[in-house]
Amino acid sequence: MEGYAGAEMMERREFIRAAGAALGAGAAAQEPAKAAITSSLMLWTIKGSLEEKLEIAARAGIQSVQLVGEHTQWSEADIARVKKQLRSFRLAIDALSAVPNWSREPVSMLDPAQRAGLLAEVEKNILMAKKLEVPRLLLMSGNVIAGRSYEEQWASLVESAKRAGELAARHEVTLIVEPLNNKVNHKGFFLTTCVDGLKLIREVDNPRVRLLFDIYHEQVQIGNVIRTIQEAAPLTDVFHVADNPGRNDPGTGELNYPNIYRVIAKTGFRGVIAMEYLPLADPVKSLTRSVDEMRANLNAG
Repeated sequence: MEGYAGAEMMERREFIRAAGAALGAGAAAQEPAKAAITSSLMLWTIKGSLEEKLEIAARAGIQSVQLVGEHTQWSEADIARVKKQLRSFRLAIDALSAVPNWSREPVSMLDPAQRAGLLAEVEKNILMAKKLEVPRLLLMSGNVIAGRSYEEQWASLVESAKRAGELAARHEVTLIVEPLNNKVNHKGFFLTTCVDGLKLIREVDNPRVRLLFDIYHEQVQIGNVIRTIQEAAPLTDVFHVADNPGRNDPGTGELNYPNIYRVIAKTGFRGVIAMEYLPLADPVKSLTRSVDEMRANLNAG
């Protein structure tokens, strides 16, 4: 895997051997470390096998990870294997996608005709989340539907979120709705700002439906990040971190992450902050630096 060579590769093998030995000695009973704010990593942002990605997260001192669609084809044996790997690295999965194929399948929250399929997909992934002991699932609005008014699509979005929230409550999980920018990364996406995301969460009015505040996407779309964080934090479960432009390491672009972290701390936020950026160098070193900076500034706040 890229980023490992020579002594680093030897150190990597020793790390895996030690983790495996610890698991065999009874580490299966251990749980990931607890914290007021949990550090996490969205796994799609780094290269390698699942085990290699989990190791990178563990080496960087991260407590948890997030999945998009990695889980969709897992058998019962795969689930058991992944849970064993997670325990060996003292990691948890804090979120996975409720609609992994939202951009390719007819599961739009914006179309009432697709709502039954949407809810079936959400429930299927909730059941997988329960097996993996995952407390949250990501929910996407879908892309704008040509020929339909904004008001029609908004009404469907709200109703879909309400119905999905009823499923979440029944299964005792939380759905986190994520706005995405449509200027750079997701052309045609409907729910593009956390300002509108916050409006949605308030209209749904279900404690099992919360906001995922992606700081990078908000900066690309409209900016004004800190003010919106101050308003949205009480209804936010997860923040995603990347700098702009480039979606790379915090500190490489225009966002002042030390200030952002201090503001998040001052809101009393008690959720997850996940790194979802493309590291410019060795991922372990990059993520270690980013998570250390995050913790230092959260404590300073």
